[in-house]
Amino acid sequence: MFGKNQITINGKSYEVSGKNISVKNDSIYVDGKLIESGLSGNVKVEFTGDLANLDCTTATIHGNVSGDVDGTTINCGDVGGNVDGTTIKCGDVSGSVDGTNITCGNIMGKGW
Repeated sequence: MFGKNQITINGKSYEVSGKNISVKNDSIYVDGKLIESGLSGNVKVEFTGDLANLDCTTATIHGNVSGDVDGTTINCGDVGGNVDGTTIKCGDVSGSVDGTNITCGNIMGKGW
C-alpha cells in the first residue's frame, strides 16, 4: 500500500493513499476513488508526492511519474513509463513518447 500523499483541488486539500490520478468529465479520482465532482471551468489540481499514473487533459507536475502519462499538455519531471500528449515538456522518459511538440530529456523508448 502506498504512503499518504496530498492532492489539492482548487485550494481544498485531501490526504490520499493512492498515486493514480484520473480527471474524467467533471470529476477527479485517485486510484478509482472519487475525490471531488461537479467541477467546471479551469480546475487547478496539485499533487504532493510522486505519481504512478496520470490521465487528464492538462497537467503540471512538480515531481516524477513512475508510470504512464496521458494528456494534451503535459509538463513534468521524469517519467518511468510512456507519455502520450500533444505538447510535452518533461525530463527523462523510460518508455516511449508520442506527441507533436516534444521537449524531453533522454527517451529510452520510441519518440514520435
